[in-house]
Amino acid sequence: MDLAKIPSSEAAEVIPGLIEADLVNRSAKISKSGSWRLVPIKESAASRIRDMGYEVVEGEAHSRARTPPQERIISALSHLPEGLLSSLPMRWEYVGNIVIIRHFPGMEAHEKEIGEVYARELDAKTVCVDMSGVSGEFRVPDMKVIYGTETEAVRRENGVLYRFDVTKVMFSSGNIEERERMAKLDCTGETVVDMFAGIGYFTLPLAKFANPDTVIAVEKNLDAYEYLVSNIEENGVSDRVTPVLGDNRNMHSEALADRVLMGYVQKTREFIPYALRIIKPGGVIHYHDTFYVNGHEGEIRKVFEEALGDRRFEILAIREVKSFAPSVSHYVADVRIL
Repeated sequence: MDLAKIPSSEAAEVIPGLIEADLVNRSAKISKSGSWRLVPIKESAASRIRDMGYEVVEGEAHSRARTPPQERIISALSHLPEGLLSSLPMRWEYVGNIVIIRHFPGMEAHEKEIGEVYARELDAKTVCVDMSGVSGEFRVPDMKVIYGTETEAVRRENGVLYRFDVTKVMFSSGNIEERERMAKLDCTGETVVDMFAGIGYFTLPLAKFANPDTVIAVEKNLDAYEYLVSNIEENGVSDRVTPVLGDNRNMHSEALADRVLMGYVQKTREFIPYALRIIKPGGVIHYHDTFYVNGHEGEIRKVFEEALGDRRFEILAIREVKSFAPSVSHYVADVRIL
């Protein structure tokens, strides 16, 4: 195969031009040899490459088809500065036809090209960069689009459809086991209140498979609420889910729920008094929050002792949902209020 021999010092400028001029054989990998980049070129391109002042040599190039996407991405962007090349994300999240990668320092100068390569190698319509996770009361993602324009995704998971805009509302793929668990609960005849419904993360699997009598799904973020409403319709659970746009602290009903979902973290304990107001005696609260790994059980017990005073409770189970930060995890505690 013909290979264009490009000095590594010129690769960042020359190789994108060769690709744009359609001179590169994209079915083969770009490789590195000492201070050179060896670029597989089309049979008809050799003379043009030589006219540009570069040597064309014979050699072998590995097929991209059998190459992991991580290697293909590195190969396609091998002309980038070495420090930037070593920072390229080798893990990503698929959300429908959208790929989300993490931000890394220095990418801005090359983000258009990086977006194009990730889109091509991962067969994505849109590539987004997670700039800094989620923030604020509404847990809004800090997302930047670097390729494509389509930001509305459809995720199908265990028989449930979730539609949402990745730039407007969060979706935590790490909570998948907890969403599965909600589907496997026996909620026959129960009234369930989801205090932080979002787009229906826990409401939808529970409503669709756990046989509740009714689910009251409360959400105050308008963007998330609009997707909650459409997701309820698309999943065929309109007859048992009532979406509510508003703050769960404004619910004035008492002893309403057999079960309360508190799928929020970091500030969840501030909402426990409102959960206790709406839970029936004997009802179960699914309390999500973050705790240090070795102290979570004692902290959860302390949270409920302080909130309940003389009232009794029983911790039925505690599960780790996912790692949250070094030595900190997201837990969910099933707590029966007696």
